[in-house]
Amino acid sequence: MLTLATPLAQIRGIGPSVLSKLKNLEIFTVGDLLWHFPFRYEDFSKVYNIAELEPGQQATIKGIVENVSVRRAWQRKMYVTEAIISDDTGSIRAVWFNQPYLKNILVTGRHANFAGKVSFSDDQEIYLSHPTFEMIQNEEEGTRHTGRLVPIYPETRGVTSKMLRTYIQQILLGLKRPAEWIPEDILETLSLPEIKSALQGAHFPEHIDDAYLAKRRFAFEDLFLLQIWNLSQKLKLAEQKAPALATDIEWLKSNLTELPFELTQTQKRSLWEIVKDIGEERPMNRLLQGDVGSGKTVIAALSALIAHKNGYVTAFMAPTEVLAKQHFETLKKLFKNVDHADQPAVALLTGSEAKIFYENDLESDTTKSALTQKIKKGEVGIVIGTHALISEKTSASFGGKGLGLVIIDEQHRFGVKQRAKLADPKRGFIPHFLSMSATPIPRTVMLTIFGDLDVSVISELPAGRKKIITEIVPPEKRPSTYKLIREKIKEGRQAFVVCPRIDPSEEEPAAAREKTRKKIELKSVKEEYEKLSKTIFPDLKVAMLHGQMKPKEKEQIMKDFHSGKTQILVSTSVIEVGVDVPNAAIMMIEGSDRFGLAQLYQLRGRIGRGEHESFCLLLTDSENEETHARLKAITEAQNGFELAERDLQLRGPGQFMGEEQTGFPDIAMQSLQNVELVKSSREAAAKVLTADRSLATHPLLAEKLDEFIKKIHAE
Repeated sequence: MLTLATPLAQIRGIGPSVLSKLKNLEIFTVGDLLWHFPFRYEDFSKVYNIAELEPGQQATIKGIVENVSVRRAWQRKMYVTEAIISDDTGSIRAVWFNQPYLKNILVTGRHANFAGKVSFSDDQEIYLSHPTFEMIQNEEEGTRHTGRLVPIYPETRGVTSKMLRTYIQQILLGLKRPAEWIPEDILETLSLPEIKSALQGAHFPEHIDDAYLAKRRFAFEDLFLLQIWNLSQKLKLAEQKAPALATDIEWLKSNLTELPFELTQTQKRSLWEIVKDIGEERPMNRLLQGDVGSGKTVIAALSALIAHKNGYVTAFMAPTEVLAKQHFETLKKLFKNVDHADQPAVALLTGSEAKIFYENDLESDTTKSALTQKIKKGEVGIVIGTHALISEKTSASFGGKGLGLVIIDEQHRFGVKQRAKLADPKRGFIPHFLSMSATPIPRTVMLTIFGDLDVSVISELPAGRKKIITEIVPPEKRPSTYKLIREKIKEGRQAFVVCPRIDPSEEEPAAAREKTRKKIELKSVKEEYEKLSKTIFPDLKVAMLHGQMKPKEKEQIMKDFHSGKTQILVSTSVIEVGVDVPNAAIMMIEGSDRFGLAQLYQLRGRIGRGEHESFCLLLTDSENEETHARLKAITEAQNGFELAERDLQLRGPGQFMGEEQTGFPDIAMQSLQNVELVKSSREAAAKVLTADRSLATHPLLAEKLDEFIKKIHAE
């Protein structure tokens, strides 16, 4: 009998040509094919008499093939295949275009089912347009393509839904019952079908409720596995030892009063949550979330100051060298207000730079080797750099009492195995971890994808920040946008112009396309740079920035923009994270409908960082009502978290999270919108782990979990 591991090459009827095409869908085994689920169903379950048919129906008829003909439609340069189908109540014509081979398949005199849309011709005759058909050989075998709920699958060139239905039905008939790995009591509690029934219900449901139940089961199993993984990681981390970083509250309050601003209530709450965590001997694993400009960095800096006060080093990691340098500059300013006795030496260590800022307010360039030696000797309290700071050899290279705190910007997940590499064998502990993110993440996504993290949220903006004026700009108002940019630059401000792609020849990402919309030419950075610098603003200083440039070139461009030498910066969304130019007051986003709402929110956060009135202009050529409704959400949302929930609803989790990046299964991604299912999967995972921490009594579940983690690259 067939098993889920059986290669498709062993299945009768699936030859080398089809196998090579199935590879495009990443389908290699029986299991891969059975987990290639339908995305919708055509309801051809009701069989009509021909005399009952009406225009516009989706219908199945059962009849005899009376005649088949093929003719060439010369004006349209195509073949037209026509068949006359009859039953006891009448006859009807069926029409197919460019499928002349059907004449050899539709045998005159044979019984067949035909399922499709009933259309109305110009001469007032009803006919079946391009129907699916199925020759009836044995009534007891049932049908695949007609007379039932018919599954429609994601396809590829040369592999149709009809082919997939044929293969899947054949496989299900010969499949050995797969081992059920979800505990029976959980299936019973949640009324979920066992695995074989669920596969049958997903691919060939008798009723639509069977399909819903099957989808629920498969969505649950992926959520359940991830929740078990998250909770087990949390439990494993709790067993590790970390340095207890004590906080003198009066000392901390004294330093807070030295800051040039007062912390907001949610900043204070987040800081207190961190203080409590790092005071324990188990490692902190916390995510600090907050809107752009909400003051996450100051909370991270204060946490690093506490670590320094306790004699430990902090590694502060950023995703880019530009952002690392920006954090270095921010910490320099903050620590100027700290008592020199408490002030740590702050170092910048990247691929291109090595700098150190001392307690006496002096900054000096140095060599990487010299700086590394200072770090080893314990002369540096905070080391800022990219993720290259963390390597297997790094943990032993920190002096003083060792590495006590790791701060990671815009990287939510840091695996247990990665943490283990930072364990100092001499000292016997791993550091505390604090992740920071300005990307607003909906609650269900946070509970599921990042369920191993504790979360602190800064939900307010600092006092004095002006609201950014956000407008949707149609094509006819483009000239007024250019006029506004010129006016603001005349006042001394600067502007960002963001485009969806770098080059005109660059293919548009699939996630950005809207199938319901007409083809619209996308703006590119290179084209817009040429147009703006030579035609629209030839008298202004315009620069270009994108991800294909060399790091030093990008750094110089940002340096010139930050200093005011450049007035307009044309860029991709590479400026989305961490770029801080207080004088920038205009954000013009070309093809704004091609970005997610959370991404647009991030881009908008690059402006309004100074005291000047700022404008975010969302340019779109789309006339699609849904597109405009989505863009309108960003003009109305009160904060990033509200907007993220809206984006999740409008675009779905696949595009919100980017399943290509997460590796998370499609069916589970869609279920992140189902709060109840997320909650029940978490409760079920907690129930299993409470009774069986190592999954020793659930070997099939343990095996499935291992396969799942490899698939989503969690480590």
